[in-house]
Amino acid sequence: MSWSKTEEKILLLREKLENCSKEEASLIKKEIEQLKKEAYSHLDAWDIVCLARHPKRIKSMDLVESLFTDLFEQKGDRLYGEDGALWGGIGSFLGKPVTILAQRKGKTLQENMECNFGMMNPEGYRKALRLAKQAEKFNRPIITIVDTSGAYPGKGAEERGQAEAIAQCLKQFMTLNVPVITIVLSEGGSGGALALSVSDHIMMFENAIYSILSPEGFASILWKDETRVKEAAKMMELTSKDLYLKGIVDQIIKEPLGGIQENPNYCIEQVRQGLYEQLNKLQTQNEKVRSKNRYEKFRKLGACHE
Repeated sequence: MSWSKTEEKILLLREKLENCSKEEASLIKKEIEQLKKEAYSHLDAWDIVCLARHPKRIKSMDLVESLFTDLFEQKGDRLYGEDGALWGGIGSFLGKPVTILAQRKGKTLQENMECNFGMMNPEGYRKALRLAKQAEKFNRPIITIVDTSGAYPGKGAEERGQAEAIAQCLKQFMTLNVPVITIVLSEGGSGGALALSVSDHIMMFENAIYSILSPEGFASILWKDETRVKEAAKMMELTSKDLYLKGIVDQIIKEPLGGIQENPNYCIEQVRQGLYEQLNKLQTQNEKVRSKNRYEKFRKLGACHE
């Protein structure tokens, strides 16, 4: 049974919990846990895509507000305007100042429209670049949170230099002399995600995905048939385990049965610990050595996949 069908069955069982005796409730809860264990032990790539897109999955701002204090948002690219798809600003992580760049999705239709469903425009990437240079000036580590299906492909975005803005991010982040850590929260799609992923350490949630494009787009281009998404997802090797084995991802954040939404605090604490360890490690390195290691890491990955 696929994860989506298992989840439907679990929802029906949870509805029964509202009107049943304690004994019945205990049996139903055991059945729910058993269903989760069975389905979770046989997840395929498409199941993980569905979990990554789960409507109740936490968003980047949940992560930002849980991990950082003293938040101060900074808006605009100083060239065109503000991009709601990227939250950028300064915060404190365990008392130390950091710059935060978080691709933002909403929890409601209205919120998603305001942040363009997490799809950044050129001004968003230029804002990221502006804040990254500011972080370098004041010697602040940079934390990026990736959660996007891709950069916005609209006519206006192309006219305002979408490709050039992404390319500049790739180039400049490669040579930043401060530590950069990336957290792949849910979806990491195409160059829109890669622009904020050039970093010293990449953490990825267990049920997140990271790929050149969506499975739907892959199936449409390769086979002219969007119904072959399950086959596409498997072929693309877009899961955290696939990417960890390839050396693209450095750390996998474990999720509870059913995904982050089942126990967000458990996952957030893992991220907190991972950030603490990596920031301490990276900040003790010589900045030239750190920048060289970052550059060589991505050159090596590029050579392996040419």
